[in-house]
Order: sequence, then C-alpha cells, then structure tokens
Amino acid sequence: MVAAALSNNWVRTVTRVLTMSLLAFAIFGPITNMLLWAVAEVWYFPYKLPLEYGFSFWERVFRPEGNATEALFSSIWIALLTVVVSLAIAIPAGYALARGKMPFRYLIMLLFLLPQAFPAVAVHMNVARIFYGLDLTGSVVGVVLVHASQGLVFSVWIATAAFAAVDAELEAAARNMGAGRWRTFVDVTLPLALPGIMASAIFVFLISMDEFTGTYFVGAPDVVTLPMLLFTSSMEGNYQIASISSLILLVPSVGFMLFIERFLKADVLAKVGN
Repeated sequence: MVAAALSNNWVRTVTRVLTMSLLAFAIFGPITNMLLWAVAEVWYFPYKLPLEYGFSFWERVFRPEGNATEALFSSIWIALLTVVVSLAIAIPAGYALARGKMPFRYLIMLLFLLPQAFPAVAVHMNVARIFYGLDLTGSVVGVVLVHASQGLVFSVWIATAAFAAVDAELEAAARNMGAGRWRTFVDVTLPLALPGIMASAIFVFLISMDEFTGTYFVGAPDVVTLPMLLFTSSMEGNYQIASISSLILLVPSVGFMLFIERFLKADVLAKVGN
C-alpha cells in the first residue's frame, strides 16, 4: 500500500512538472525566440543561436527615414481615437443596459458580440467593400470605425458590468438629497464605475494597437500601423525588424494588462452578462 501510494505521488508529480514545463515553453519559447531575433545580426540554419549580436537593426527601425516611428505614432493615434469612439457609445449604452429596464436587454448585449461571431477576414472584406462606396477606404476614419467595431464587444460589456456593480442605494441617497438624475450620474455613478470604464478603455486601446486584418483591408496602403509593418517585414524575411516591432507592441500590452489587473476587480467581473 505504501509503495503504491508513493508510486501514485511520483506519477502525479512528474505529470505536474511536465505539464508546467510544456506550458512555460508554449508561453516563453516564442518570446525568447523573438528576443534573440531582435538582437541578432547574423543567424541562419543550422545554427541554434545567432552567430553575431548587435543593435544595428534597432537603429534602422528608429532612424528618421525609416517608417517604424511613423507607424508607431499612427498606431497610437488610431488607438486613442478608437477609445474615444468606443467609450462614446459604451458609457451611455452600458448605463442603459445596467440601470434601465430595457426590453430584449440580453439580446442587445449579444448583438455586440456579432463582430466576433464570424471569421474576421470575411467580415473585413465586406466592410471594405461598403467603405469603398463611402470613400472611407485608405483613411484613418475608416480604420478607426473598423477598430471600434471590434472594441465595442469589450467596452460595452465591461461598462455594463461596471455600472451594474455600483450600489443603487447610493444613487437613491443622492436623489433623496435633491440631486437630479444627471448630477447623480456625474457625481456618484460615474466615479464609482470609472475603474471598470478605464479597464474597458485599455482593452480597446490594446485591441486597436494589435489589430491587423481590419487595417489591412480598409487602410492599406495609405494607413500603415505597427502590425502592418510587422506583417510586411515577416513576409520579406526580415525577422529582426518583425521581432523589434513585436517587442514595441508587447511592452504597452504587458504594462496595461498589469494596470487592468489592479482596477478590474472580482465584483465587477461577476456582473458581466448580468
């Protein structure tokens, strides 16, 4: 019996270690490879590691005549505009869905999931066709609208959860003190829901920064973002430039996700979909 128990414990331990090792390799393996390519000067098959290391490709990416800096600022500008458009819809929609007694409330919330329910390529091809007739292809406005359609999924649902997490009795107390509906919303409801709204804004910002398919079909070749630069560099076999572009995209993603973890608490997450 003791031997069987020890054997079972040994098997569970080995299985756990192997599972964690495979998970760590799946997560950190590609990142490690990307970091190596970002500092590799010479690296080719069959060598397992770069033959020469350096930062000449970093200088090439950020030199004035290069387009990486322009693509970075273009990505940030588009992402900020996408956040503004998304929140302009998400805040009133989230408040109405959380507080208003709307018919077909759950159906309305499901409608915001429709952009994610179909293949992105098919959706963006048809969007590009419609935008071509509206003269929005190759424009920042068209790209922002495409990115906002993707970001509304998160912004509306998270904003709804944030407003639903606000104690209705606090709003009732403010109205009993003579505050109107608008004053109650500005002074009580919105500040309490602000952490969740900030989290939704960051989600939208990251989605826009990483969005490639919609930018490719609607914005190319006039609108160039970092994901577009990453794609063209990869297709040309310039893995150093592609890896550096990926690292530039990775840094704000990690930083903002840590910020989200601080503000998006369990009580807000528990209200998603309710």
